[in-house]
Amino acid sequence: MKRLSVILLALPLPLLSAPNSNATLRVLSLVDCVRQAVEHNFDVKIEEKNVEIARSQLGTAYGEYDPVLRGLVQHDHGLITTTNGPLTAGNTDTDHVEAGVTGRLPTGLEFDLGTAMRDVSGTEDNAPLDATDGAVRLKLRQPLLKNAWIDAPRLHIQVSRKQLKISELGLRGQLMNVITRVELAYYDLLLTREAVKVQEEALRLAEELLAANRARIQQGVMAAQDEKQAESQASAQRSLLLAAQRAVGSQENVLKALLSDRLQDWQDVGIQPTTELQAAPAAVQRSESWERGLSMRPDLLQARADLERLGYIVKFNKNQLFPQLDVTGTYGHAASDREFSGAFDQARRGSNPFYSYGLEMTIPLTRRTARETYRGSRAEQEQAVLRLRQLEQAIMLDIDDAVKVIETDFERVSTTRSAREFAEAALHAEQTRMDNGKGSSFVVLQLQRDLTTARSEQARALTEYNKAQAQLALREGSVFQRHHIVLDP
Repeated sequence: MKRLSVILLALPLPLLSAPNSNATLRVLSLVDCVRQAVEHNFDVKIEEKNVEIARSQLGTAYGEYDPVLRGLVQHDHGLITTTNGPLTAGNTDTDHVEAGVTGRLPTGLEFDLGTAMRDVSGTEDNAPLDATDGAVRLKLRQPLLKNAWIDAPRLHIQVSRKQLKISELGLRGQLMNVITRVELAYYDLLLTREAVKVQEEALRLAEELLAANRARIQQGVMAAQDEKQAESQASAQRSLLLAAQRAVGSQENVLKALLSDRLQDWQDVGIQPTTELQAAPAAVQRSESWERGLSMRPDLLQARADLERLGYIVKFNKNQLFPQLDVTGTYGHAASDREFSGAFDQARRGSNPFYSYGLEMTIPLTRRTARETYRGSRAEQEQAVLRLRQLEQAIMLDIDDAVKVIETDFERVSTTRSAREFAEAALHAEQTRMDNGKGSSFVVLQLQRDLTTARSEQARALTEYNKAQAQLALREGSVFQRHHIVLDP
């Protein structure tokens, strides 16, 4: 099977010490993760074995045309007795020597080229026996109707070819799925790390407000109750920060499972993504996406290949409805002498040629089995056509849904960014009022929570937008183009 290689070559993967931890951080870009998954993902390796199995089965099918060499050396001894008693009338010793090559050609022609010699010695009715006879001959049989344009070996080869193609497309589909899962997991890891940053900033704001409130309480310009509210929010933010940090570890394990076939190599290793969440505008045209999906989706290509496989079966079953009409022919040279050497010399010189030809026909009286088999295969083929059309429609609907998600998610990026900017402005204004002795600590706490929520929503909107683009590429079958991946020749 053609292997995949990433055009965008990744840089060496540096290891950094994680702060306050015994773990190290492995810096990985999305390209690095894709390359790692292509080489080490279990699902990909398992699917590659299916391709190897299908290729082996195709080789087995071609084995139908391997010629067979046969040979025989045999000695027989017999007694000739009288009809009226146990008296021996003679005895014979017979030596048989046979050799030949048999086989079949892709046209359906069967051939048998060989030689057979028999040497008889002994006595019969007190007379000596000593004779050698045999022949060298070529026998041919060519079907003219049934098994003429397709027979069982040719059907096996055609079906095995399609099975190999289906397996290769299955590997392509598995690679696309794994690459997309890696991309989605990578974005989720970015989101969890962004969530840690958001919670760290929220904790910083809560602790700054707590320190400022304590100073105001000491100055006698604020009630002690405001300190308790600030302490409560700071404690809550510490808890949320711990939860966000735990989420990072869990999401790292999700990504590691996709990247590695030796998890022990990733023990005590954290993953530091290098890509930042961005929202680059994507020019999405539904008609163009439909065209890509209907020409590139591996599952659709598999369905079309399977329909072709069924076509070969229908063709074979239709051919089986015809009578068996074979043309046969034999040509050779006979030999007879007292010694092996003389007989072989006669056969070599062609002193006694012989030949035959003819037609052999076999007509089933009812052909019920052949007719029902053909009818069933036609129905299966028609069923596959309907399923193919159903799959094409489902793909178009999937792509349409994905396009709409991208459009709405891009709008969400803009609205969440505006919401975050408004939340920052509102918090800054209220803090300014509070510094001037006019604001409220309770309102500041509420605006801090609103800002944390707005920042989280913006990060989530960016993540969902990028994930929607990855999902569209998967539904189009354009994952390799998205990641600049090509098949090795």
